[in-house]
Amino acid sequence: MKHWMLCAALLMCLVATGKAQNYPYRSDALWITVPNHADWIYRTGEKATIEVQLLHYGVPQEDVTIHYEVADDLMKADRRDSVKLSKGRATIPVGTMRQPGFRDCRMWARIGSATYRHHIKLGFSPEQIVPYTQMPNDFQAFWQQSIKEASEFPLTYTLQPADDYSTDRIKCYLLKLTLNKQGQAMYGYLFYPREIPEGGCPVVLTPPGAGIKTIKTPLRHKYYAEQGCIRLEMEIHGLNPTLSDEQFSEISRAFNGKENGYLTVGLDQRDSYYMKRVYLGMVRCIDFLTSLPEWDGKHVATVGGSQGGALALVAAALHPKVTHCVANHPALTDMAGFKAKRADGYPHFSKIAGMDTPEKVKTMAYYDVINFARLLHIPTRLTWGFNDDTCSPTTSYAVYNILTCPKEALITPVNEHWTSEETERSHFTWLLEQFKL
Repeated sequence: MKHWMLCAALLMCLVATGKAQNYPYRSDALWITVPNHADWIYRTGEKATIEVQLLHYGVPQEDVTIHYEVADDLMKADRRDSVKLSKGRATIPVGTMRQPGFRDCRMWARIGSATYRHHIKLGFSPEQIVPYTQMPNDFQAFWQQSIKEASEFPLTYTLQPADDYSTDRIKCYLLKLTLNKQGQAMYGYLFYPREIPEGGCPVVLTPPGAGIKTIKTPLRHKYYAEQGCIRLEMEIHGLNPTLSDEQFSEISRAFNGKENGYLTVGLDQRDSYYMKRVYLGMVRCIDFLTSLPEWDGKHVATVGGSQGGALALVAAALHPKVTHCVANHPALTDMAGFKAKRADGYPHFSKIAGMDTPEKVKTMAYYDVINFARLLHIPTRLTWGFNDDTCSPTTSYAVYNILTCPKEALITPVNEHWTSEETERSHFTWLLEQFKL
């Protein structure tokens, strides 16, 4: 396994991660936390410590009390204490773990009338984390039959010029892909290079993160098309992305609350679960992309983050024409991990009332990324951060460890639920190297 341990200077993180919880944009305070292992990884049984500094207006603080609690990843705290900064520093004893996993040290301190918070997770033999989720005996048969039924509906779509997202180097179209005779559809922005290379283009499917929302900043990855790839930026709910933000907000408030979010709809039965149409829709998107006359006939990649990372892995496992996969901190991974009293994958069914039933847990296994990862045989690249509370490092390691395909890991310990622009571009560079372009 290839690891690039990106423990970048924390001041650089402050600049680059405006919305990250650990390093809020324009905060008066900056936490500096340094584990006694530079890579943030320990063997089970080893004791970990963290040296802490707290800067206010850039000035190291003295005699400030740092309160802290320690817990297993996403779990309730099992130890609380405090230390006082002396000469601007203090050391927090995190302790150890006897089983592979992560410990989360959550800190807070008051300066004047303000309370500042921070957290840092350390891994203990994380390469030995194994998933809770098991593959149903008929898992492959279920999906093969489902794909067969979905493919009986002819490939049906419309393409309209999307001039707002076209440039002098790329052209963009709004795709509406109809999935079935009920007229259910998915939309996407399809980007082409204006000059198609001789021999055609690789195609790249990019599923979205979680939520009911428009396709955000479609041009953020325009360099794919600028450098010779056809890229499809998707939504999954059949909502035209040209709707206004206000309309998307209304729809989300009506149909995506904690009690009625789409990731819980139909979970009692594998054939009625909302995500069945979504997973099959990813297969049909690949069918569409590989039907384009501009496809080079060889290279098909899936790329995504969070829910999009999950869907990238699912599509790669289900469609035989996919040749490469990239996933950031994949969601929908080891979703029933709470049954083992440990971190479960987003959407964290453990925190939603009524989800822990035999029927729902059984359905989860048919949609869990863990079981799709078991089927992958193509080159796959994953990235994740340790401080992520949305898609925890426990579940990211669980999916990575189960992969038996050629694989690479870009591990960025300081990251929470975000990736930098540099990381996103490194994925593209990796794909170009894989494509040998």
